[in-house]
Amino acid sequence: MKPTLFVLAAGMGSRYGGLKQLDGLGPNGETIMDYSIYDAIRGGFGKVVFVIRKDFEDDFRTKILSKYENHIPVEVVFQSLDKIPAGFTCPPERTKPWGTNHAVLMGKGVINEPFLVINADDFYGRDSYAVIGRELAAAYGKQNEYCMVGFRVGNTLSESGSVARGVCETDSGGYLTGVVERTAIERIDGDIQFFDENDNKVVLGENVPVSMNMWGFTPDYFDYSEEFFKQFLRDNLDKPKSEFFIPLMVNDLVTKGKARVKVLDTTSKWFGVTYSADRQGVVDKIQALVESGEYPERLF
Repeated sequence: MKPTLFVLAAGMGSRYGGLKQLDGLGPNGETIMDYSIYDAIRGGFGKVVFVIRKDFEDDFRTKILSKYENHIPVEVVFQSLDKIPAGFTCPPERTKPWGTNHAVLMGKGVINEPFLVINADDFYGRDSYAVIGRELAAAYGKQNEYCMVGFRVGNTLSESGSVARGVCETDSGGYLTGVVERTAIERIDGDIQFFDENDNKVVLGENVPVSMNMWGFTPDYFDYSEEFFKQFLRDNLDKPKSEFFIPLMVNDLVTKGKARVKVLDTTSKWFGVTYSADRQGVVDKIQALVESGEYPERLF
């Protein structure tokens, strides 16, 4: 039995101005997502599930999914505003999706094995898939034992400006005790730093783990999420910009002692197009990985 890769791609059409502009960054027009699928296959994953918006299904199937046929089984599920629990009605003024953990909930019924959640447009690197693939392969039959890849903060910065990162706090056993979202993290004069809520400068060590939305769960996570989503809606239904994020759910489970999350170290360097100025740097980094033999010239 192999774990499943669950790709959060529902925001893709809006971010890219339609799938026609899905950015080709590899030497043969490969997208960041192509590298994720390739790394997941060699990391031991047996299936890919994409969560997308229904309105770009046809485009997605022809332009994206057709590439992966004959390489790995693929399924698609859909995130939409009206997919909320019985007894709740989506307010007419709501236009924003319900958030990343709502997107995860769309996998219930399709995913019955340990699974890895990733963002569609983040480049996570080969080692991170190998590390979490091994952990999830050993998670069959377990409950309440989750994991995440904690990227070393120094491996996740942008050269074009500051970034927001979920800074992880762990106990002596390497288990997560909390994730605190920190904005405006950047390297200044050699120091990785941000300013906290009291406007005090905080310097982070190079290897402090941060979350890049690379989470490993077992299927019991869906049940917790369904219950918590109801409470979230009771509290936030009238707030049109509120979102049900994965760290919100994870923090709740960890602080209440319902589940443990092992923070896994990786040597992988994360990169993505946070700023338009990052694009060429990403192209260059991928080209360097191809030239060093980390990836073939053509993936699929």
